[in-house]
Amino acid sequence: QVRLVESGGGLVQAGGSLRLACAASGRTFSTFFMGWFRQTPGKEREFVALLSPSGSTTYGSDSVKGRFTISRDDAKNTVYLQMNSLKPEDTAVYYCAADLAVNVRDPLSYKYWGQGTQVTVSS
Repeated sequence: QVRLVESGGGLVQAGGSLRLACAASGRTFSTFFMGWFRQTPGKEREFVALLSPSGSTTYGSDSVKGRFTISRDDAKNTVYLQMNSLKPEDTAVYYCAADLAVNVRDPLSYKYWGQGTQVTVSS
């Protein structure tokens, strides 16, 4: 079993930055695919970024690429999502997710999920 706990969300002005953190406990997370998703009311959960055990990364859209960076610190069992140049459209609850094998963009393929952290970007 794996427990994931997100932190780092908050309120920020457009153009600002936030760094989200996902702390993992239980099974060694360095062997897992680690993903970030986001969701707003009435919309499907949207894939944001993925970090594979080998260190390769995948980003969900052109709007995310170049602004967001996913990384991890194995010593701290923590994965991060650095978000720069934030836009109001980035406002959502952000979730950390993990699994040993995933269909990258499909949230149903991830077994483990955190509780989510709210990110709000003002105009």
